Amino acid sequence: MQTDLFGKKRFKVNLHTHTTLSDGRKTPQEAIEFYRERGYDALAFTDHWHFGEGYDANGLTVLSGGEYHVQGNDTLKGVFHIVGIGMRRQPSTTLSDSAQKIIDEIHAAGGLAVLAHPAWSLNTLDQILPLQNVDLTEIYNGISGVHNNRRPDSSLIVDMLATRGRLYPLLAVDDAHYYDTDAGIAWIMVEAEDNQPQSLLSAIKAQRFYATQGPEVHLTREDDAFVVNCSPCQEIVFFTNLVSPRAFVGDGITTARYTLKSGERFIRAAVMDRNGKYAWSNIIEV
Repeated sequence: MQTDLFGKKRFKVNLHTHTTLSDGRKTPQEAIEFYRERGYDALAFTDHWHFGEGYDANGLTVLSGGEYHVQGNDTLKGVFHIVGIGMRRQPSTTLSDSAQKIIDEIHAAGGLAVLAHPAWSLNTLDQILPLQNVDLTEIYNGISGVHNNRRPDSSLIVDMLATRGRLYPLLAVDDAHYYDTDAGIAWIMVEAEDNQPQSLLSAIKAQRFYATQGPEVHLTREDDAFVVNCSPCQEIVFFTNLVSPRAFVGDGITTARYTLKSGERFIRAAVMDRNGKYAWSNIIEV
């Protein structure tokens, strides 16, 4: 547990992790120790087509989870990886199910449905917009930027979706498989009273979290303006549906204020520290 700039309790959480139960290189217990050593308070085991039950691992919370995919590598047909978090049971899914059926079955099992790594999957608006009841998506997916992958950042897709009215809450995750350069690099900081499953899941549903590789970021509204407060950074950027983002650049800046322009329908913020590490706010509808 950490305390943020406003004195609120925050818990460090990774919601996309693989183990030897599917194609990961560490056993569940080894993965737990890996993340415990790096200060995490909770994680979800999201092995492919394997329902991982939640439990308490001596103070580190393991949330239930699983990852269910559609199609192989042909992005023209629509490659979807749907992560389920917080389910009470194994969703009734099969390899032949559509992405929508998987989302529906995750909900039926009491979980949240995450559209995973849309940039890595080359998901287009035409493919995503027909999907109903997606709960969250990944703005940053760690393994999608290392090894043979180089599409970790889904910011462009996130903004295009928001322009169409799909304001998905934004996760940063490891999607760890190898536990070398793909693990311990991206997470969410959840504002909650404790790291019990219900506390964390309720906070995630209420969007009381930000996504990060290290920096802290908070985006709030003050009348017709939006304000970012953050840990010392080199860059603060406000993104909206207009074509030109507004960037504030400096050494160790910790705040920036942006006044709304006519026609803006959503706003989000991203910050970058001197090490090139990012943090992302959730999206606010204007």
